[in-house]
Parts: sequence; structure tokens; C-alpha cells
Amino acid sequence: MIKETEIKPLISEERLQTEIKKLADKFNKIYKNKEVYLICVLKGSVMFMADLAKHLNMPVKMEFIRLSSYGSGTTSSGKVNAVDIKLPDLNNKNVIIIEDIIDTGHTAKFLMDFLNHNFKFNDIKFCALLDKKCKRVANIEADYYCFEVDDKYLVGYGLDIDGNYRNLPYIGYIEV
Repeated sequence: MIKETEIKPLISEERLQTEIKKLADKFNKIYKNKEVYLICVLKGSVMFMADLAKHLNMPVKMEFIRLSSYGSGTTSSGKVNAVDIKLPDLNNKNVIIIEDIIDTGHTAKFLMDFLNHNFKFNDIKFCALLDKKCKRVANIEADYYCFEVDDKYLVGYGLDIDGNYRNLPYIGYIEV
């Protein structure tokens, strides 16, 4: 198991909160006086969604889904597993997908294809805390993101290694 002392800081808690507030300000302008559904991709996006939602001024409904593309440790399976997708009727709704990180893009593409196949939205946006464009394989981009990151294995602020270190208030990286 990785020790916390092996985690090198990358994005401080203060920088995270500053960028999340800026993102919320954008959404407050776009969705002024409109109801918005936030769809949180569990488990990694919970902290991001909770902090973002605190700064939103419009009526917000929160939904949660579970998808996975990681095997164990630091290796991706390359296959998206729909662990739990139970959603209300989202037809004619404003929806923001909240994801912790987009790397290969397989999970994001799977989710957007699934949602667009099953619903006709008033508006849908994909929002990621982190965008690892250097690893992109699938043809998809985030509509909004807070940070572009290099190819490092990231932990903290919802991101984990074998379920550990999601609770760190900052984002760090480990050498793998």
C-alpha cells in the first residue's frame, strides 16, 4: 500500500476551491433561474460535485451513477462497466455530468452515448474536474474542466488508489 508520504502534492486545496468557484460562477450565468440536474459519476466525483453545488444559485437536483473502467491498482481495464445507472426522466431537462477526471475518454463517451440514446435534453454538458488530454483515445472532450493535467497517477479529492486517499483535501500524484 502507498504511504501518504509518497504522495507528491499537485493541486492544493485552495487552488481547487478557487477554480471550482469560478466554474460555478459560469454555470450561474448560463443556467440563471433554470433548474439543473447534476449527475455525479461515483465514487470519485462526490467531493467535486458537493463543493460545486454549494456555489450554485439555481434550483439543483442531484443524481448519482456508478461506472468503472479501472481494474485494480493503477491499471485501466479499457472496458466501461455500468455498475449502477438509475435515473429519473431527464427529457427536456438541463443536465450537467460531473466527473472527476477524463483520461482515455472511454467512460465519458460511454456515458454520453447512453444518455443521448435514452433522453432528449434541453441542455447537457460534460464537466470534469481534471482533463488528462494527453491520454485521450475516445473522441470526446469535456465542455468544462478546471485543470488540465499531465500523465501522472493522481490521488486525493475523490481520486483513489485501491479505494484509498479519496479523503485528501488536495490532489497529489504517485510514481507508478
